Amino acid sequence: MKRKKEQDAYTGDKIQVLEGLEAVRKRPGMYIGSTGPKGLHHLVYEIVDNSIDEALAGFCDKIVVELLPENVILVVDNGRGIPVDIQPKVGISAVTVVFTTLHAGGKFGGGGYKVSGGLHGVGSSVVNALSEWLEVHVFKDGKVYFQRFNRGAPEEDLKIIGESKKTGTQVAFKSDPEIFKETNTYDIEVLKTRLREQAFLNAGVNIEIKDKRDQHQKDESFCYVGGITSFVDYIHKKRALGVIHPQVIKFFNKAKNDTAEVDIALQYNDSYNELILSFANNIHTTDGGAHEDGFKRAFTRVMNDYARRHNILKENDKNFTGEDVREGLTVIISVKLKDAQFEGQTKTRLGNAEIKTLVDSVINTEMSAFLEENPAVAKTIFGKALAAARARDAAKKARDMIRRKSVLESAALPGKLADCQSKDSELTEIYIVEGESAGGSAKGGRDRKFQAILPLWGKMLNVEKARLDKIYGNEKLTPVVTALGCGGIGEEFDVEKLRYGKVIIMADADVDGAHIRTLLLTFFFRFMKSLIEKGHVYIAQPPLYRLTKSKKHYYAFSDAERDTILSKLGSGIDIQRYKGLGEMDSGQLWETTMDPETRTILKINLEDAELADETFTILMGDKVEPRRKFIEENAKYVQNLDV
Repeated sequence: MKRKKEQDAYTGDKIQVLEGLEAVRKRPGMYIGSTGPKGLHHLVYEIVDNSIDEALAGFCDKIVVELLPENVILVVDNGRGIPVDIQPKVGISAVTVVFTTLHAGGKFGGGGYKVSGGLHGVGSSVVNALSEWLEVHVFKDGKVYFQRFNRGAPEEDLKIIGESKKTGTQVAFKSDPEIFKETNTYDIEVLKTRLREQAFLNAGVNIEIKDKRDQHQKDESFCYVGGITSFVDYIHKKRALGVIHPQVIKFFNKAKNDTAEVDIALQYNDSYNELILSFANNIHTTDGGAHEDGFKRAFTRVMNDYARRHNILKENDKNFTGEDVREGLTVIISVKLKDAQFEGQTKTRLGNAEIKTLVDSVINTEMSAFLEENPAVAKTIFGKALAAARARDAAKKARDMIRRKSVLESAALPGKLADCQSKDSELTEIYIVEGESAGGSAKGGRDRKFQAILPLWGKMLNVEKARLDKIYGNEKLTPVVTALGCGGIGEEFDVEKLRYGKVIIMADADVDGAHIRTLLLTFFFRFMKSLIEKGHVYIAQPPLYRLTKSKKHYYAFSDAERDTILSKLGSGIDIQRYKGLGEMDSGQLWETTMDPETRTILKINLEDAELADETFTILMGDKVEPRRKFIEENAKYVQNLDV
C-alpha cells in the first residue's frame, strides 16, 4: 500500500479534545443507546429515575410526567429538591453542576443516596446535553429557584424567582431535533409501560402520566401497595393466563450489613413458557446478571431437594432441569444495592457477585419453608414439573431420531428444500414460502447462487399451545429446524451455526398469510430467540396490485401507492389485485419480491421482548376474550385488511 505524504502526518493538532458536554452531543449513542425511539424515551427515564431515587430514599411519594405540545416533557416530584447551595469543589451551584457535569450527583458515596439507579451520575447532564433547551425549578427552603439551559449550556446562573411552601424538583426539556433527526415524537404507551413498572417496583409511590398533546387522552395514575406481588398479578391478568395456585409467593430479605435487599415474587400459570423479569435499583436488567443467576441456581436445587425428600423423584430418576421446574413460572426479582455494578451505561446486566449469594440464601431458606408449609400447592407445582420433564424426555427421543436422518429426509414435504450454491452465511438467504404454487414460482425466479427456497403449506402448529415434544418431529416445523442448521431448538439452538444470513418469511398479503407469518414468528420467538435478536429474520413484502398500461407493468404495495400510480397514468388501465404469491410467475416474483436491488423486506427486531412476549401470548393463547379485546383496541392500525 502506498504511504501518504508528510503533510498528512499524525500530529498533536489532530487530537480533538471535547470539553464539558461536547462528548455527549458528539457520541450520544454511548450514553443513551441510540438516537432512535429507544434513545428518545431514555431521556424521560433518566429524569424520572432521579425522582425515583428520591422515593427510594424515602423523601418522595408522588411523581408526575406530562407530555406537552411541541414535544416537551415535564417531570415533577415532591422530593427534597436538588441542592441549591454552592458546590465547594467547583464554586458554582449544585444545580448547575448536576446539569452540566458528567459523573456528578449525590450517588457516589457522599451520603446523598444509599441506593440509586443512576449509578453513573450522568442522567441529568446527558438529558441537558441532548435537549434544545431545559428548564429546572427547585422548590426548597420556602423559595423557588430557576435555571435555563440551551443545548447543555447555562443561559444564566441559578436564581430565586419566587416563594413556595412545597418541596421538590420540576424539569422541563425539549429534545434536540439536531440529535433526534429521524423521530422526535414520544409514544405514550411506551412511557406508560415504563412508569407502571416503576410503580410496581416502588410500592406506595404514586406516578401520574398526562398527555396534553391529545385532549381525548385520559390521565393515568399508577400506585400499587402490593408492589411486585401486584406486578405478577397484573402480568397474568393482562395475558389472561390461568394460575395453578391462588396466591403469589413472596420473599423478602436484607443483607446483615444493610447494603443490599432482595424482593422476589413468583407464581405458576398454565402456560408452557417462563417469564423472569429482573431489576436492580429499579433498572430493568434485560440481560440478567448475578441476581438472576443466583435465583435460577438456587431454585433448581431447592426444587430437586424437596422432590427427593418427598419421593416425587425416585432413586433412579434424574434430577429436574431448570427448565422443568420453571415451566409456566412468572417471577419478578428486584434487588436494591448500595454499590450496584452494572455492565455498561445502558445497565442491562448486574455484575455484583455478592448479590448471587444473598438471592441463593433467600430462595434456599424461604422457598424450602414455603413448600413444606404448603403441601397442596407443592403437589400442584411438581405435577407440572413432572409433565415438563416427561415432555423433555420425549423431545430428546424425537430429536435424536431426527438427527439420524439427513436434512432432505427430515424435510419430508412434496416441495423440499432447494438449497443455494454458496455456503457463505454472510451472503446467503433462505425464503420460507407459503404454498406449493408460490414455492414453484420462487424456485424458478430465485438466484440459485445465494437464495434457498423452503416451501411450507397446510396447517402449521401453534407452538404457544405446545410443549417441546410436540414440536420435534412436527412435519411443518422440522424442515425449518433442519434447514437452518443451528443444531436444534430452545437450549440447543446455536445461532453461530446458522447457514443463511437472512431468514425471510414470504407469505400471501392476506389474512391467511398474516396467520402463517405470526405462527412462524411465534416459533422463532419461543425457540430460536437469538435468531431475531441477532437480526436474521425478515418479512418479504409482495405487491398488492399490478397496474398495466400499454403493456407496461407497475406494482403497488399499498392502496395509497396504487392511487398515486393511477393519478399519474390516467384512464384503459388494467388493475390486478394479487390474492396470493402463486398468481405471480417466476419473473414477476423475482422482480417485485426477491431481487435485492428492487425488493422491500422488513427486519424483525426485539425492541421490547416483554411486549412481544405478551402479544404472542394474547394472540396465540387459548383465551378468546383477551384476543378479541386486543383486536378491537388495535383495529385502527390495521392495513391491507382482506375482506
